[in-house]
Amino acid sequence: MARLTRLAGLMADVALGLPRRAARYEVRKDVAVPMPDGVTLLADHYRPAGHDEPLPVVLVRVPYGRAGAFGQLFAAPLARRGFQVFMQATRGTFGSGGQFRPFTTERDDGLATVDWLRKQSWCDGRIAMAGASYFGHTQWAVAPYAEPPLTCVMPHITSANMTGRLFYEHGVPQIHTALSWSATIGRQERPGLLSSLPDPRDRSRVNRALGRLPLQAVDVAVAGAPVPFWRDFVAHAEPGDTFWQQADHDQADLSRMPPVSTVTGWWDLFLAGNLADYTALRAAGVQARLVVGPWIHGEPGELRTIAQTDAAWLGHHLNGGPAPAGAPVRVYLQQAKRWLEFETWPPPGVRETLLHLGRGERLVTRPDDEAEPSRFTYDPADPTPTVGGPLLSPPGKQADNTSVEKRDDVLVFTGPALDGDFDIAGPVSATIFVRTSLPYADVFVRLCDVDPKGVSRNVVDGIQRLDPRLSEEPGPDGVRTVHVELFPTAYRFRAGHRLRVQVSGGAFPRYARNMGTPEPFGAATEGVPCDFEVLHDTAHPSHVAVPAL
Repeated sequence: MARLTRLAGLMADVALGLPRRAARYEVRKDVAVPMPDGVTLLADHYRPAGHDEPLPVVLVRVPYGRAGAFGQLFAAPLARRGFQVFMQATRGTFGSGGQFRPFTTERDDGLATVDWLRKQSWCDGRIAMAGASYFGHTQWAVAPYAEPPLTCVMPHITSANMTGRLFYEHGVPQIHTALSWSATIGRQERPGLLSSLPDPRDRSRVNRALGRLPLQAVDVAVAGAPVPFWRDFVAHAEPGDTFWQQADHDQADLSRMPPVSTVTGWWDLFLAGNLADYTALRAAGVQARLVVGPWIHGEPGELRTIAQTDAAWLGHHLNGGPAPAGAPVRVYLQQAKRWLEFETWPPPGVRETLLHLGRGERLVTRPDDEAEPSRFTYDPADPTPTVGGPLLSPPGKQADNTSVEKRDDVLVFTGPALDGDFDIAGPVSATIFVRTSLPYADVFVRLCDVDPKGVSRNVVDGIQRLDPRLSEEPGPDGVRTVHVELFPTAYRFRAGHRLRVQVSGGAFPRYARNMGTPEPFGAATEGVPCDFEVLHDTAHPSHVAVPAL
């Protein structure tokens, strides 16, 4: 058994691109940690063999199980490098007591665990936290509040703000992500050897379920039983609901954060929040490093980079090893197959370039006096579909947008062929002047790359909900000025390619369809079509702003 364990460890290190290390360690399973409310959480304790003295602890808090793939990916590789790791199952998962209500108890439980660890004879008082995605979030729930502060953290592919950046992106529920994740967590502890593995049938189940109305109980269709997270997600989406404030930590005192290392991907659904967090951390004076690669959420290349940067970050902050080399920001320039390094994010010295929507479905360099409004109708009974983009799991990333761009409910504006390569890096935004027949509507904007054969592939996009309870009233002429935050990127449009902008009223099933009424999205069953007029003359200069390198 010991030989098999070592072989498995060697294979894991090779897969993660880590130098081979054979440090011996012991694992004490099912370590009980009492919470203040009487609930007990269980953890596995990895400790270097032959060491009796107190050592620093790397805390990993995870809802997907302490053993199996997650233990092999996030605990054992660190243990083989001589670190003491404490991998804890979050409340209500894999032996830990209580109910798993995601994002609602991680601050209290995490702080209580840190306090308990510091009282153990085998802990020297220094605690780091590691992990990605949900267990990146568990770091944000603890690090700004821990006293004394943590030694360092590594919150990868996650965000300090879960409400406006992920659950309800600029007011629009991300139903595909929410239901896909509900399907995973809803069945992960079912009896059976394969219950915790990805099920290829989940994708079709989720898509079928999202086509149903109402949405409030479709979790049963994908998970076989109600999933508390989905019920919370649909019940607390209305403006003014404070339920999810406990999941947002971007308003905490970030100056109290320890040094931060973070990894994300251009196609990761957490990207926008991840980069906003990095910028805020640096503004607060926190030592921080950032890597952004060409990855979707949990892609192998992303996981390898996480493992490698974690080992270096912990070696520096816990063992006094050398500081990571190079600039603090390292990003991959897509379509150029090269990495760029910057001192800050957004990159310094970029030039904002405006792509104006012009007449004749053209992208132009300046507004056109004679451009007539462009019109379309969004019908929630036949919602505008989306392809590609940042999703929880494949298929995502870039995709052929031909089928979407042929629809009558999608406006398309295309620029001329480029004389040379055009590189952009940084935030992308849009300003769209729009008149709608209903006060409830969504504005979706997508920037695409059109190759010489005419194939249009998405680069970045964004959405903004119009809601009279939140939005400014339209002007006397009924026109609204809608600012849309698209995802950031670093991307090369190659010579001979053309830039294209889409404008539409939705992107289903990635986002919930806008029914045109104030009815909560989870309970709605009837929708009303909405007529759009997009203005793009000199008085209404609708445009997309890109950061040119």
